[in-house]
Amino acid sequence: MLQAAPIPIRIECPPGACVCQRDVLLADPAGDTRILRLTREEEKKLLAHIDGIASYADLNKLAERLRSQLGVVLRITPSNNEVRSARGLSIVLDELPGLCRKTRQAVPSAIRRSLERHPHIIYAILDAHDLLGPG
Repeated sequence: MLQAAPIPIRIECPPGACVCQRDVLLADPAGDTRILRLTREEEKKLLAHIDGIASYADLNKLAERLRSQLGVVLRITPSNNEVRSARGLSIVLDELPGLCRKTRQAVPSAIRRSLERHPHIIYAILDAHDLLGPG
């Protein structure tokens, strides 16, 4: 009988370098460990995928897949001030035990770079938040 290979999980960060609470998550038998499937190699693939986002639909699909496959919630909201570029948007991954600090920074940065290359996605985000709607 064939035995399934164990799913690789992210190796722990050096002590003091991260506050991801990986050990606490692994110690909890009821904990959602899906986020630990995001190994460094998988994170590189994710960042490359984000780099290829070309539409608002692609961005929404990415957000849904992050939520369903890893349990990560991506929030993109316009700031209260005028939005002239991707810098005017708040792009955040919600805090989650097991989510590395570097990943919480790398994913929003990659999304911001993609939005800067495709400003029409920024307009779609603003429209979805009814900021370009009829006044």
